[in-house]
Amino acid sequence: MSGDARRPKAVLIAGPTASGKSAAALALAARLGGTIINADSMQVYRELAVLTARPTPDDEAMAPHRLYGMVPAREAYSAGSWRDDAATAIAEAQSEGRVPVLVGGTGLYFKVLHEGLAPVPDIPAEIREHWREQAETLGAEGLYRELALLDPAMAMRLRPSDPQRVARALEVIEATGVSLAEWHGGETSPMLSPDGVVRIVVAPEREVVYAQIDARFDRMVEAGAVEEVRALIALHLHPGLPAMRAHGVRELATHLVGAASLEQAVTKAKTETRRYAKRQMTWLRRFMTDWDWFPDAAAAAGAITQ
Repeated sequence: MSGDARRPKAVLIAGPTASGKSAAALALAARLGGTIINADSMQVYRELAVLTARPTPDDEAMAPHRLYGMVPAREAYSAGSWRDDAATAIAEAQSEGRVPVLVGGTGLYFKVLHEGLAPVPDIPAEIREHWREQAETLGAEGLYRELALLDPAMAMRLRPSDPQRVARALEVIEATGVSLAEWHGGETSPMLSPDGVVRIVVAPEREVVYAQIDARFDRMVEAGAVEEVRALIALHLHPGLPAMRAHGVRELATHLVGAASLEQAVTKAKTETRRYAKRQMTWLRRFMTDWDWFPDAAAAAGAITQ
């Protein structure tokens, strides 16, 4: 979308990790008078500033930023919670005469914007199998304790003596980030109609993304990623919490307990992040075919002119 002289109602920017979408968002927000709103499920966590490449103070000085680092790692933040928080942030930006610029790599969040929360999607077989195995290993009481931690709203609706339904609730919260209680609430209305909304995908070639992932992770280590994971471990959080599954946490933790060298941990973290980027691209190609696609941040930043 080039040469559009109209000020958009909102701008949505998606893309795989390390694609440059945050740089595009910052450039557009500065030009349009926008507020950047986080649409990444890991950048919400307070304790993960380095490993999630959260905006820097210099970035925040260029444009207002919302929904970054506002959730403690001990909480399991859901897509439903993000929907409510994002609706508030969008309304605040619009009331201030600013353009909401939503940017992130969590595809489900963008679906919530346009479609609301639809019926429960298919759950990957490996997640279903994991929780069936956990039911055997932990027993009914232990499985229920997992649910009470990860999805307290749904735990209140179920009995510990019903492990089949408890396992179902656990697989849904893990796969979707949304409580089964919310899915059962029925479909919600879309937050944004497509009229006046610019929708952008920043999608460099795969090898470019992979190289950027590797270079960025090296910068993260230099910026204190190991110390960040050390502090996270010291909180003694449940390993099933979303923040504990952020890319790099598990790998750097193995180094901190002496099970791997730093070089081995970094190599593994880069590999897992590249795999995640590949899954993100699969999602984008499936669900965002009608968005405007750009090969890099500079091209995306030039998508709107005033």
